[in-house]
Amino acid sequence: MSQHQSVQDYIAARQAGDAARCSEIVAEVRARYDTRTTDGSELRDLLAANLDNPLRRLIDPSL
Repeated sequence: MSQHQSVQDYIAARQAGDAARCSEIVAEVRARYDTRTTDGSELRDLLAANLDNPLRRLIDPSL
């Protein structure tokens, strides 16, 4: 598990199927990386979380 709260929040959002929140977190982490306020490990962990945690698809049970 990542030490970064943003990555833990991202995983929770992926598991909940919240694509909008995932996008927000990615934008925040990317901004920190672009301005060099993170060492890159946060972005690396976020990529790993993206690969390891598929976005939950909410399926309408009436279909």
